Amino acid sequence: MNKKKILYVEDDETLAFLTADNLEQHFDVTHSNNGKEAFDLFCNSEFDLCVLDIMLPDMDGFEIVTAIRKRNEEVPIIFLSAKTLKEDRINGLKLGADDYLIKPYSIEELILKIEVFLNRSQKNNIGTNQNYNIGSYIFEPGNFVLKTNSKKITLTERETTLLKLFLDNVNSVLKREKILNALWGNDDYFSGRSLDVFISRLRKIFKDEKNVRIENIPRVGFKLTID
Repeated sequence: MNKKKILYVEDDETLAFLTADNLEQHFDVTHSNNGKEAFDLFCNSEFDLCVLDIMLPDMDGFEIVTAIRKRNEEVPIIFLSAKTLKEDRINGLKLGADDYLIKPYSIEELILKIEVFLNRSQKNNIGTNQNYNIGSYIFEPGNFVLKTNSKKITLTERETTLLKLFLDNVNSVLKREKILNALWGNDDYFSGRSLDVFISRLRKIFKDEKNVRIENIPRVGFKLTID
């Protein structure tokens, strides 16, 4: 079986050697220590997942993820960074990253997260032919898009997974831990904060839809209501 292709971008030579050495036991890894070079590699090759540092020469991780998302909305992206501020994490997720691990990180956790994303990508390519009506929108999960007669919104893979989960349980309460485990494979604190970012993004999209609401059920979870 061919190994999945990973683009790994890190300019710390020692950390890059140790991480790449471990990743290469499981994946086909292409390493770059330069942001611009990394984006050029992405444009000229096909990768199944990207692992990005933020502080990089020539083009930082935030710039890379922004550029990648203009070309590809589906490839999973994981940030690895020493930047620990909540604002940095939220910014990374808003720009289109799927997860954000803070250095120093566990290589076992990184490999697990990569495998979860890759497995989810494979599953999401199967059985997503059903489209959904949401107010004035048509949701096409197989194409990662929301459409009306006048506009088209491209979603990330995780936003697509979250919205489909809501629609498969419309007008029912979804427990927070169920959502977290479905999207991240765990229900830890940082995943919870990430979920709040994605919920806010969906609420913003549907803010003008009077009959569509994502309700917060205190200490329980969320509920998508469509009247």
